Amino acid sequence: MLGLPKKTLLAIEAVLDIAYHSSGVPVQSSDITQRQGIARRSLEPLLQQLTRAGILAGVRGPRGGYRLGRERRRITVGEIVRLVAGGNADDIADACGSELGQRVVRPLWAVLNDEVLARLDGLTLEDLCRNARDAGIPSDAAKSLDFTI
Repeated sequence: MLGLPKKTLLAIEAVLDIAYHSSGVPVQSSDITQRQGIARRSLEPLLQQLTRAGILAGVRGPRGGYRLGRERRRITVGEIVRLVAGGNADDIADACGSELGQRVVRPLWAVLNDEVLARLDGLTLEDLCRNARDAGIPSDAAKSLDFTI
C-alpha cells in the first residue's frame, strides 16, 4: 500500500494540532508532543522548516510557541506534503533502472503522484479541523471558550 513517509505525516499532524488547538495563544511544542505522543527532537526540526516556509509562525518568549502563518482555509495538505517530502517521489521513481521501469513504472508513478497531490491541494486545514470536530475530538480552543458567568 502506498503511504506518506512518517516525517510527512508528523508534519501534517503537527500543523493540524496547532490549527485545531489554537485559542488565540501560541501552541507550545511540548503540548504537541504530549498530545501526539512523539519525541520533541523529532518535532522541532519540522516546526522550524514549516516556520521558514511561512506555514507556521514562531512566537518567542515564556508563553511563546507556534501559530499558523496564515488562515487555516489558506493552507493545504498538499503544500505541507510538498515542503516536507521534497523529492521523495522522484527518489522512488529514480530507483527504476530497467527499460520497463523507466518507460512504464516511472510514468505510472508520476501520474499517481500528480493525482494524489492534486487531491491534497484541495484539502485545507479548515477541512481537517471540521473532520476532527465532527469526529468528536476535544479541542483546547473550544475549552478556552467555555466559561461561566
